[in-house]
Amino acid sequence: MQTLKKIISSTLHLFYPHLCNGCNTDVLSNNSLLCLECINNLPHTQYAKFENNPIEKIFWGRIPLQAAFAEFYFDKESLIQHLIHQLKYKNNTAIGVYLGEMMGKSIIASDRIKDVDALIPLPLFPDKERKRGYNQAKIICDGISNVTNIPVLDNIVIRQRFTETQTRKHRTERWQNVAESFAVADIKKLESKHLLLVDDVITTGATLEACGNIILQIPGTKLSIATLALASK
Repeated sequence: MQTLKKIISSTLHLFYPHLCNGCNTDVLSNNSLLCLECINNLPHTQYAKFENNPIEKIFWGRIPLQAAFAEFYFDKESLIQHLIHQLKYKNNTAIGVYLGEMMGKSIIASDRIKDVDALIPLPLFPDKERKRGYNQAKIICDGISNVTNIPVLDNIVIRQRFTETQTRKHRTERWQNVAESFAVADIKKLESKHLLLVDDVITTGATLEACGNIILQIPGTKLSIATLALASK
């Protein structure tokens, strides 16, 4: 029976090759999203292991955090940029879950992010989420949750007004653009919890700071932040 399954799998693979999401080469396993070369080339930061890492320094003097990290470095024309582009603009939610699972493994391996009660995806404005079909931060949270079993609390922190894209704005403009953009729909569900706020890419941290400040107004909350990648400046 096992031999027959291998024959069927090999035949299907011959006519419907399973391509790497990173480089489009044919990969061996139908369950793998990246080839071994791309997996080995992923630029992990290891920040989850270290206090006072570059992500935490972004928020010094701005917002009190328990911990913060980014899983990967993000450079233009890089593998990570390509994968995040697939997640955000090519409807490739599977790669978001896959990379989120890598973040989950980093959380488990860290001594600093042990007591998180819930994952909070950074919310999109509703019209933008409807247009895309999903919130990429929620997809990343799903991957983290698959590994850690930390529940995802979606649509509790909400985006209450539309903001322009942050891509070409400097830090002050980014802060002004997102100030008062967020609200909490159900405060009771978040009271006295350690929450991990999750997004795809961090640059200046203005959006995460604005959202985090709203969360920290809830009695008894503690906040940590995790992003898939840190954008180079």
